[in-house]
Amino acid sequence: MAGECPGTSIPEAPASNGVGVVGASHAAVALADGLRSAGYTGAITLITHESHLPYQRPPLSKALLKGEATVDSLRLRDAKHYEDNGIELVLDTEVTAARRIGDGYTLELSSDGRTSERTFGRLVLATGARARTLDLPGADHPDVVVLRDLDDAHGLLSRLGAGPVAVIGGGFIGLEVAATARALGLDVTVIEAADRLLGRAVGPATAETLLAAHRAMGTAVELGAVPEAVVGSDDRIVGVRLDDGRMIPATTVLVGVGANPRIELAEQLGLECDGGVVVDDRCLASDGRTLAIGDCAVHVSSTGRRYRLESVDNATEQAAVAASVIAGTEAPRRQPPWFWSDQGDQKLQIVGLVGGHTSVLVRQDPDRPRRKVALYFRDDELIAAECLNSPADFMVLRSALGRGLRPSPGELADTSVPLKKLLAPVRA
Repeated sequence: MAGECPGTSIPEAPASNGVGVVGASHAAVALADGLRSAGYTGAITLITHESHLPYQRPPLSKALLKGEATVDSLRLRDAKHYEDNGIELVLDTEVTAARRIGDGYTLELSSDGRTSERTFGRLVLATGARARTLDLPGADHPDVVVLRDLDDAHGLLSRLGAGPVAVIGGGFIGLEVAATARALGLDVTVIEAADRLLGRAVGPATAETLLAAHRAMGTAVELGAVPEAVVGSDDRIVGVRLDDGRMIPATTVLVGVGANPRIELAEQLGLECDGGVVVDDRCLASDGRTLAIGDCAVHVSSTGRRYRLESVDNATEQAAVAASVIAGTEAPRRQPPWFWSDQGDQKLQIVGLVGGHTSVLVRQDPDRPRRKVALYFRDDELIAAECLNSPADFMVLRSALGRGLRPSPGELADTSVPLKKLLAPVRA
């Protein structure tokens, strides 16, 4: 099918050395490129169950659904890049088992009903995560979909236009799809069990602003609403019934209630798992040799805090660190994590980790009501920021946190003065 390239079949003879990477998303490709840039000359193999060349995932909920992107335009690299850099891609292949053999690893592979084994000197788990599903009557209907990969996106795209859309879950994926579907002229309802959107991902001020924005787009948003069943008639979905008896009309239901990291191989290897594969600052798992990067990895910070991040930035940062460990080069300095989400005409950018803060300062210019910045402080030191429709402020804050600046609320309180000017005299 489209997206295949030479080298996707399982070789008969196992390789005895090199790096085996389970997964072929952004983190895996960034790792492979990082190894080659660091001068690593050993074999590199990326193994994935998907049929497509590695691709960008953020546009799946937006540009692809709108017809503004194609499979080809989403590719991270073209086939020639992998060939020219000696990066082997093994597509359409499941890694069904993993075990340690001395200092190396043996992986059991399955493809087209055939099984074989490959051995590697180093193993990197870039297994990602799978979308959570709902245990509700009717939730197994084909018109109840998730959005995690390219095939999911095509499945959703084929259903858009059939009628109203219900989105279960008010997280990033759900809200991005809701905004996209509204832009396409569809009737959309977001069903969120909590009392606000985006749960613990953003603060109340940002959540309230986004709620108002989605309602202004024409999206119906039901908060504190618990789905009880997906209701069908004549093999078609007709709606989602809530626990208060109300029926939300829908011919397509998107479930966006988070994701579970793929940790099966890590568990087979006896690695510590706690909401993901637990790794240290060098992306090393509990055995001190296996590496894990991207959406499957739970990072333990120097303060002992554990967190799992699903973002392109995190994938890139962890891939660079893992490449340095394998290649024996100096690890790059980690920057504060950052994220973004485009929801219709709303652009949310976040730098740092919201949580554990002791105070919040919201900056908003009365003359520019669309722009809002929420600043989070711990013990009067800036630790994170949420920027709505404020890309210039985001760049300033990202740079400041990256340079180790930790301004206090008092230094940033004057909303009549641009952040860039306020931060100029601040020192780390």
